[in-house]
Amino acid sequence: MSGTTTSETVDQHLDHGYTTDKDAYLRRLKRIEGQVRGIARMVDEDKYCIDILTQVAAINKALHALSLGLIEDHIAHCVVGAAAESDKAGDPEIVQAKVKEATDAIGRLLR
Repeated sequence: MSGTTTSETVDQHLDHGYTTDKDAYLRRLKRIEGQVRGIARMVDEDKYCIDILTQVAAINKALHALSLGLIEDHIAHCVVGAAAESDKAGDPEIVQAKVKEATDAIGRLLR
């Protein structure tokens, strides 16, 4: 497969890990979206800065929880699937690419 990376090859054979929880993720995102609109309204109405910061902290916590769920789904589904594919193909780079993706994503979350 010229022009196709190992990661793309694995992705072609697997659904995304969050697929079974997609509706729950969408509900959480809608709640977070509502919280963000609420903060905009608070700013527009000149609410107390500490109250706004409290709401920002709640959004950050909600986003972190969502992120951890996605990381868990990625490891449980995508990395495990890549390990099976790697064994079948005899190509350890397949699983190494998925592990690196997860590690890089975790690194971005920690910045």
